Amino acid sequence: MRLQTSILTIIFLPLLGAFILPLLSRISERIRNLFALLLALIPLILSLSLIPLTASGNSFSFSRHFALGFNFTILADGLAVFMACVSTSLSAIIIFYSFGYISHYENRDEYYTMVVLFLAAMLGLIFSGNILLLYIFWEITAITSWRLIGFFREKNHVLAADKAFLVTVFGAVSMLLGFVILYQQYGSFELAVIRQGAGIYPVSNLAIILILAGIFSKSATLPFHTWLPDAGVAPSPVTALLHAAILVKIGVYVFARLFLMNIYIPWHTLITVLAAASALVSAGAALMETDLKRIIAYSTISQIGFIFFGLAAGNSIAAAGALLYILMHGIAKAGLFLCAGIIEQKTKMRDITKMGGLISVMPITAVSFLCCAFSVMGIPPFGGFFSKYLIFSGAAVGTPLWITLLFLLGAFLTIIYLFRVFNLVFLGELHLTQVKEGSLTMVSSVAFLALLSFLSGLLIKYPAEFTQVIVKNMPVFLR
Repeated sequence: MRLQTSILTIIFLPLLGAFILPLLSRISERIRNLFALLLALIPLILSLSLIPLTASGNSFSFSRHFALGFNFTILADGLAVFMACVSTSLSAIIIFYSFGYISHYENRDEYYTMVVLFLAAMLGLIFSGNILLLYIFWEITAITSWRLIGFFREKNHVLAADKAFLVTVFGAVSMLLGFVILYQQYGSFELAVIRQGAGIYPVSNLAIILILAGIFSKSATLPFHTWLPDAGVAPSPVTALLHAAILVKIGVYVFARLFLMNIYIPWHTLITVLAAASALVSAGAALMETDLKRIIAYSTISQIGFIFFGLAAGNSIAAAGALLYILMHGIAKAGLFLCAGIIEQKTKMRDITKMGGLISVMPITAVSFLCCAFSVMGIPPFGGFFSKYLIFSGAAVGTPLWITLLFLLGAFLTIIYLFRVFNLVFLGELHLTQVKEGSLTMVSSVAFLALLSFLSGLLIKYPAEFTQVIVKNMPVFLR
């Protein structure tokens, strides 16, 4: 009963609390802000408390039965707890950063409401043991992200929000059709029932294709990737939330939940080729782009390709590395976007060719950006190095050599375009003499993420062991 209460609190505290935030602002905006932060911190603490249970390979589930196969089924295993910890921790940091960033904009009540509701939808999706329930939370993330991307209400911002909504909803409908096929095959939307049936009767290829289309559209994977760079018109904490902490990781999570190492070899190869193409095309776009936030967005698309590479390689070491990189990439990429937010807000521009020398007036932001960039590049001893090392060392066992070489090229391009950004933005002659560091909450947030990027590498043993336990205990599902 205690576990059940904890999990329900993780989901429903932010879900219900989001609607209280506008009321609290009538009393005090500071109280509203602190309450929003608590709505992320309390689920984080409860999620961390579940680690001892799942770190040994145990899992917990319960269900409330309704009609037509729609059951409110909760599943708490290692994968769910891991993703909950990642999402809540990064969301808490982003909300804290928002105290300084969003304070002078209008629609602040809506901003905090949508951010917390977005987190709640992610947590509901993570712990869903019924694929129809998963789909409902999936769609809530689409609605909240649509409002957040179009936060400033300018015409081009609304168009970018509409584009993101249409692409991801198209994918969601496709995924729903795949779920319907699963229901027709196995007579249930329950993950456990489908998993048992899939061990006897293989899932139809059409269902796999439809589900993968939904996953790739949400994770901005080629050819559904173009909406993500356009979403950079959103406030920087929103882009950090979408690109690093939650939105694009939803697709990766569902892929791990349904397909981790358990689909036929031809599907493994096809997915890794698609991921390689997505990683290389987006890395090339980042190398040519001059808009700071679009460069980081293209980098997100590229790095998501590495995660799919590890998950689809059919190797337990690579899969553990991919899950580990979800955490490491989330920390570092959130830091890069939040640094970009400070730069954009203080310089009033995003064109990296018109900047330069900002390290002299923004030393904390500059060092934080570099540390987070090192982790994304895979430079030791930062956390990103160890996760990428596990991906490549594991995938090299059963993946064709030419695919591995494509990803090595993508890793090399990552180093080039991120160093290019740092050089053009922070080094050289200072042109913008009136620029200064951001607010205390903003600067301390990026500094903390930079420190986490470094410390996660030094303490890599603990999250790495947890991801290995997750992979070891993942049940056979869609074959």
